[in-house]
Amino acid sequence: MEDLKTFLIEKVLLFESDTLPAESEKILEQIRRDKTSIPVIYISFGTSSIISGSEKTCSAIRAYLDDNNHHASLVKVGCNGPANFEPLVCIQLPGKNKLVFRNITEDKVEPLLNGVFHNDINEDDLVGQTGSDGFGFWPGIQFADKIAYYARQNRVILGNCGCYDPESVEEYIARGGYRAYIKTIRHYTFAEVCDIIERSGLRGRSGGGYVTGLKWKQALNTSSNARYLICNAKESDPGAFADRTILESDPHRLIEGIAIASYAIGSSNAIVYMRSGSDHARGRLQKAIDAARDYGLLGHNIFSSGYNLDITIRKEPGAFVCGEETALINSLEGKRGMPQLKPPYPTSSGLFGKPTVINNVETLMNVPLIMQNGPEWFRTLGTEKSPGTKIFAIAGKGRMSGVIEVEMGTSLRTILDDIADGLKEGKEFKAIQLGGASGSFITSDNLDLPVDYDVMKENGIGMGAGGFVIIDENTCIVDIVRYYMEFIRNESCGKCIPCREGTGRMLEILESVIRKPTNEDSGTTLERFKGVMQLETIASVMKDTSLCGLGQTAPNPFLSALKYFRDEFEEHIFDRKCRANVCRGLRSFSIDVDKCTGCTACAAKCPVNAIYGTRLQPFFIVEDKCIGCGICFDICKFSAIKVR
Repeated sequence: MEDLKTFLIEKVLLFESDTLPAESEKILEQIRRDKTSIPVIYISFGTSSIISGSEKTCSAIRAYLDDNNHHASLVKVGCNGPANFEPLVCIQLPGKNKLVFRNITEDKVEPLLNGVFHNDINEDDLVGQTGSDGFGFWPGIQFADKIAYYARQNRVILGNCGCYDPESVEEYIARGGYRAYIKTIRHYTFAEVCDIIERSGLRGRSGGGYVTGLKWKQALNTSSNARYLICNAKESDPGAFADRTILESDPHRLIEGIAIASYAIGSSNAIVYMRSGSDHARGRLQKAIDAARDYGLLGHNIFSSGYNLDITIRKEPGAFVCGEETALINSLEGKRGMPQLKPPYPTSSGLFGKPTVINNVETLMNVPLIMQNGPEWFRTLGTEKSPGTKIFAIAGKGRMSGVIEVEMGTSLRTILDDIADGLKEGKEFKAIQLGGASGSFITSDNLDLPVDYDVMKENGIGMGAGGFVIIDENTCIVDIVRYYMEFIRNESCGKCIPCREGTGRMLEILESVIRKPTNEDSGTTLERFKGVMQLETIASVMKDTSLCGLGQTAPNPFLSALKYFRDEFEEHIFDRKCRANVCRGLRSFSIDVDKCTGCTACAAKCPVNAIYGTRLQPFFIVEDKCIGCGICFDICKFSAIKVR
């Protein structure tokens, strides 16, 4: 192992030429398993795959190999992207392309391996093959990258995800990792690195898309005896999980990006600010940091360059508002996570009053690739003003879900129809909720908009952290807005009045809309309608006067919902009706006496004892006691429960 470490450092990392000698490439091929002499089985081992049962699948594979005396290698990799394919298993036989199989639970392991090892492949769970279409081609099996989910993507940042052992620094180096970092600290000045990143056009992949190189220059040009680089890996938006996937699948590239960014601003201290509860991702990242330190990539006088760097992980306190820059800094300083007025901006006065750059995970993942391939290469991707790619976490009612990467300029319709493969069960499309709790709704009228910061901004849409929630006809927009407002109300730090009081008042009005009023007179209806009109005024005040981005963007879901789905709000208010039949407070249940057999099943399950009757005789529901839970409707075998 020590010989391998010496080889990778002296013959790969410190090798000056871009082209390695043939003998070195052969060793790297073995590390990468490009040409293997024994079967290699890759199994996804991220959070989504573990939830789907990959631990049991892994144990079943080990047991099969032991019982059948098969000499094969089992490699735990990160997530390849499609969450509904988990657990994902790839099998590579010597001299053959990889075969990709989906949803391999423990009961499928034995027939799967029997089939592959005896060249009798069951195609029920087969996704396709990956590799070259020359040597090792499996005839009659499509290439996985030809299916719509992969074909419409350009996996630049996610290129390593699901392909190698994320806990192996040797594999990452064999794939070209850390060479851009070593080249940077040995051949470029701080200012030159900032200039390269600025020329690439890389923009922050969260929030408003500020030019990354310009931000770095502002911190570098601020006179100080210390500077800090913070990687914001908090990602607390509901429906967003891209950062977690990257941390679990390719932590070494993130470390390399952090290291280059730290060097560019003259910082010797970098912090990864992680979401509480991300234990699996945190464990993998910590192992990667320890391995990088063991290889001399972190520490004092790195490879005699005169540069020092240490990376530490800090866990956030569990508050959504701590995703905001100044609140994040306060929490790192041991204070309550509350936002501060800007200016001064963190680039001039941040952590402990020192110049501080805060970038999110996706932004930093681009940095090694830009330093390796050049800013001109990066500008060949995406659009003129938004070069590169964008990662989205697809969730909701699409047929496909998971983490995807598309070039900037790709239309939202392409993501919905091709990559997500439309909606489940043939349901009608209603909207996309983009940007998390403070994001906006996108209807069919805007599906042809390209993924571009400026175009999105012109249409009042923010991409946020990349949450992409697909909504179908069975979803109540009013209920979703209420959910997001409750989330933001609970997460507000309470420092400024517009956010603290405004979110509470908006939630109060929305909750009145999804409940039947106790008084059914016309005056109550008018008050409910006036309340919704008042929401627009409250939203305007919050956007203009809130202290931080949380309060300023909190009304976005309501404003965009009212713009595109005003009829649903009016329907809730005037007709006391939820067309999606989701709002319990507006549902009324009754029993059809002609269909009721008096079986008592509904009465036994009613949580509030609102159903009365005599056995074998028709029952009835006391509407004043009914809470609209729908348990009776679900349990009735005779379709006797009616809902309106």
